[in-house]
Amino acid sequence: MRYFIDLSYNGRAYHGWQIQPDVVTVQSELNHALSTVLRAPLECMGAGRTDTGVHAKRMLAHFDFDKQIDPIDLVYKLNVYLPKDIHVNTIKKVHADIHARFDALSRTYIYEISRTKDAFSYLNAHTYTLPLDIDLMNQAAKILFEYTDFQSFSKVKTDVKTYDCHIMVAEWIESNNKLVFKIKADRFLRNMVRAIVGTMIEVGAKKRTLEQFRTIISSKNRSNAGTSAPAQGLYLTNIEYPKSIYLDEKL
Repeated sequence: MRYFIDLSYNGRAYHGWQIQPDVVTVQSELNHALSTVLRAPLECMGAGRTDTGVHAKRMLAHFDFDKQIDPIDLVYKLNVYLPKDIHVNTIKKVHADIHARFDALSRTYIYEISRTKDAFSYLNAHTYTLPLDIDLMNQAAKILFEYTDFQSFSKVKTDVKTYDCHIMVAEWIESNNKLVFKIKADRFLRNMVRAIVGTMIEVGAKKRTLEQFRTIISSKNRSNAGTSAPAQGLYLTNIEYPKSIYLDEKL
């Protein structure tokens, strides 16, 4: 039987989602917790991977277990066992052929910028107090819809078959002392959102023009884009699936 885990985590203490040798990751912590609580060697498969220091308000992962489980009880036991910066929200049974990564229809990220120095928010947002033209940044966001190849914003030497991503939402929102960039697409390249944000900050600071922003994307060359924005401001916030994946309810 296949189950989906809906979880949240603060990525500050982790070397990203995906298991890597000799470092602590969110996936390794979750695998260990599942195996311990269910007393069987288990591995979960995530809907994607977040980089070192990146957070998730909603990550989905699946695991297979040949016995019936009580989802509410398992959620409770996992949250007792897991570190405080990883929290399991729900566990639901899905059809056996549903894959957390390959059946996802879209992913949504937000990037948070604090416009004032703050003794607390700097841990989970990028502090940038210099002037920014938000209208220019939103015009740059609209330019993203003109393209599908985002190699210019991809980490180099990454193992992908295509750099094509279909962006559905891209906008900057100003709220109190924060700027929030929201972006939704069918898939994302490694480091893509942070590279886009870092380049848009340069547009907002009037260090680059909108035409230069367009030229950067067309060049398909990462060295032409801006410096990636810091990891602590990035959050995976949602992953969407077909409504028919769950066995016990209709979403």
